[in-house]
Amino acid sequence: MRRTSRYLALCSGLILCASLASAQSTFDVNLGFGSTHVNSNGQGIDGLTSANAFGTCALSSGDTLCQKTPGLSGFFLGIGGDVMLTKRYGIGAEVNLQPAKSDYGPLQYRQTFYDFNGIYAPIHQKRVQVQLQGGIGGAKTGFSFSQNSCVGTAVCSNVAQPVGSANHFQVHAGVGVQFFLTEHIFIRPQFDYHYVPGLTDQFGSNSVPSGTIWVGYSFGER
Repeated sequence: MRRTSRYLALCSGLILCASLASAQSTFDVNLGFGSTHVNSNGQGIDGLTSANAFGTCALSSGDTLCQKTPGLSGFFLGIGGDVMLTKRYGIGAEVNLQPAKSDYGPLQYRQTFYDFNGIYAPIHQKRVQVQLQGGIGGAKTGFSFSQNSCVGTAVCSNVAQPVGSANHFQVHAGVGVQFFLTEHIFIRPQFDYHYVPGLTDQFGSNSVPSGTIWVGYSFGER
């Protein structure tokens, strides 16, 4: 429910941006494909069949059910939009998430980053625009585990059971170069940095670098 509320808020913000864009500004919508990498924090978590199921454990204790927690990596999908109120200044929002869950010891997890940014474009030309972004947002790590559920012996299914999530504040900075392939269609390679206090509870660092290729469409005249 909270995730749905965040996405509805993002969509509402983009709709507002679209209405602002009609007042002699440009409005961009974009889809991103990228990745990020953070090392493991080196902690352990006990398996489902342990008396300490899903509890912390020491990897050096000899506990055969103790599994090492992973680092943060893998494919991220992004959705976002921005409105340039002038040729140099604008505002925007974006969400980046893992479409597929990854293993976290005996659990599975999905990582999400969302942020709201101010935008400055020091270079604004017909075919090229450099964007500097800075803002705030949040990071969510959602956890679940898979469990088989059967009706007799005829029908069995694998059901994901949520077990909670970790939510953190984040500060975001990004730099991208937007290349216009046509008057309205663009591609933007972008490097991002997320600083997430408390993320070391789940992974090995509060600093999260990432890279994304955004493909989008620009409404209005540049």
